[in-house]
Amino acid sequence: MAAELSTSINIKEPRWDQGTFVGRAKHFFTVTDPRNILLSNEQLEKARQIILDYKKGVVTPGLTEDELWRAKYVFDSAFHPDTGEKMLLIGRMSAQVPMNMTITGCMMTFYRTTPAVLFWQWINQSFNAIVNYTNRSGDAPITVNQLGTAYVSATTGAVATALGLNALAKHVSPLIGRFVPFAAVAAANCINIPLMRQRELKHGIPVTDENDNRLGESSKAAQQAITQVVVSRILMASPGMAIPPFLMNSLEKKAFLKRFPWMSAPIQVEFIFSMAVSRLEPELQEKIRACRPGVETVYFNKGL
Repeated sequence: MAAELSTSINIKEPRWDQGTFVGRAKHFFTVTDPRNILLSNEQLEKARQIILDYKKGVVTPGLTEDELWRAKYVFDSAFHPDTGEKMLLIGRMSAQVPMNMTITGCMMTFYRTTPAVLFWQWINQSFNAIVNYTNRSGDAPITVNQLGTAYVSATTGAVATALGLNALAKHVSPLIGRFVPFAAVAAANCINIPLMRQRELKHGIPVTDENDNRLGESSKAAQQAITQVVVSRILMASPGMAIPPFLMNSLEKKAFLKRFPWMSAPIQVEFIFSMAVSRLEPELQEKIRACRPGVETVYFNKGL
């Protein structure tokens, strides 16, 4: 009979060593695995139960370590880390690769006319709004009014940026015009994310000690988290939206894409951070020092 699986495996951390490139690559390939969006509700609930039981020290009979880690990544892919609720399908990390490839490819292909800009920027910002809401940090609910304000503001900002730059690009090299979608996406991220997560800025996000004990809510942690998300979103978009313009500008001059112009679109085509207690709000610092005098650093989920 096989020995029962140990309850000492730390499933709060990634399975692979994050101090190495290979470890980080394996972790993020697993987190963003598109196959997870094909899992049934029954499979998701099974993984959820395995993880919730394991955290309580209860091991599912016959469970292996590989099955535990698989359940952990399935659980993380579908359930919000703070609220525990099942996340919207297209807002999950496992949907990012297919969704972003499709939308980015179309934005960078159909950018020359006003109707195309309006349509694809609207599609992109609708998708971004869902992702930002799905991956918000903390367990505070967001109102319909806040959601609508963020969505309309980001879409307006993206469209205005794209149309304005398109008008300017008519007087410069066509290559410059290809960067318009990237500029619009960057501008929209600067608007969409802070507005979508404005409740966090006002009321703060949960901060914990190293043992995941909740210590309070911090607006300063929320400010840092949201700034990091905005910057990372722009940087993540850079390779896919800043390099293809050079390639496509060259390829479209070749016979292949002149013969098959419809091929343009296909061709183009972890979350925990820390903060020193001394940087938190004075009242929260006092609360932490009173109840946890030895804590010098707190941790928070920055969202995505």
